[in-house]
Amino acid sequence: MGFTSLLKKASLVGAFFVFGVYAGGALAFCPAPGNLPSTKVQRVVDGDTLRLVDGRTVRLIGLNSPEMGRQGRSAEPFAEAARQRLQALVAASDGRVALQLGRQAKDHYGRTLAHAYDDRGNNLEAQLLAEGLGYQVAVAPNLALVQCQQAAERSARQARAGLWQRSPVLAPKQLSRGGFALLRGQVQRIERNGGGLWLEMGDSLVLHIAPKALGNFDLRAVESLEGRQVEARGWVIDRSRRGGLRAGQARWMLRLTDKAMLEALP
Repeated sequence: MGFTSLLKKASLVGAFFVFGVYAGGALAFCPAPGNLPSTKVQRVVDGDTLRLVDGRTVRLIGLNSPEMGRQGRSAEPFAEAARQRLQALVAASDGRVALQLGRQAKDHYGRTLAHAYDDRGNNLEAQLLAEGLGYQVAVAPNLALVQCQQAAERSARQARAGLWQRSPVLAPKQLSRGGFALLRGQVQRIERNGGGLWLEMGDSLVLHIAPKALGNFDLRAVESLEGRQVEARGWVIDRSRRGGLRAGQARWMLRLTDKAMLEALP
């Protein structure tokens, strides 16, 4: 059976995941900027990654889908649903996508960084976000669609669609491994030095804004967060595994790359 046939079959499975929030208007999020050349998809790797027939691997900008099971780890909830839904979206576009490359066109793994659109001009990342099949992320300098992608995720969150059916938000003390996380807690202390800006979230977690990322934040607003409850998202690093953990330092560090990754709570 060819890949196109498999995609068409997957579209029937993926149709189950078309939540009401998506049908209610998600198609309006992040419209295509104009005519973009399309290319054939060889396979859908997971909910945020495509393999093209020309050999390129494309990592979709602004979307982080749940991780598939790898290296002995079980798949995260909704990982397979996200992959199947992306398959269905590609299948509905005759197995082709149009790509808009990011300002940074490749990541450190050599993958192409791009926004993907179907044959009707609908942004694939926004569609998955609006169905609750991934998290919105913002990594400079690829920030062109941050606001509309935030709106797409917000609609899914309000409707408790997909992975928002059960809150994925963790307290810092609940961290047990590195990787992507959505965290909520109180900023207990803020320090700025040559290494950037550091928001201490108790003994276990520190949020870090590197010097090169400071320009992506309203620093006065960030520095006013001491004592406030915040929600932060990004990739958590276990500093104890790198041998760089000194006495008094938090074990877990989350690097913030854009203001969209940090939200002050009421």
